[in-house]
Amino acid sequence: MATKPSDPSDETIYSDFKQEVNMTASELEKWLKTDESKSVGQDSGDGTSIGRHSGEKIIEILRKKKADLTSADEEHMHKVHSYISRHLAQGPHDKKDVETSRWRYSLMNWGHDPLKDK
Repeated sequence: MATKPSDPSDETIYSDFKQEVNMTASELEKWLKTDESKSVGQDSGDGTSIGRHSGEKIIEILRKKKADLTSADEEHMHKVHSYISRHLAQGPHDKKDVETSRWRYSLMNWGHDPLKDK
C-alpha cells in the first residue's frame, strides 16, 4: 500500500534522495548493464553486488510519483542517502583517475555520478 511521507524526517529523506541521486532512471538502467558496473561492489550472495541490487530499486523509485512511494521505498531512500554520504566522504584512493575509479563506479551503482554536473 502506498503511503505519503507523513513526518518531517520523511520529507528530509525524500529531499536528500532527490538531491544525491543525480542519475536518471534511464541513465542508471543503462549503467547497470555495463561491465564497469558489474566490476565493483560486495556480492549479495547471488552473484550480483549489493549496489547493483540497490540501483535496480532506485530505478523503480525514480519512476514512481512521490505520492506512490511506500514505506519500503522510503527505507531504501534512507539507505541510499547513508551510502552516498559515507562513500563521498571517503573519496577516491587515486585522485588522478577518478573517472575510471572503483569509487566512482560504486557510487554510480547507487545512482550518484560524482563527475556529473548537478
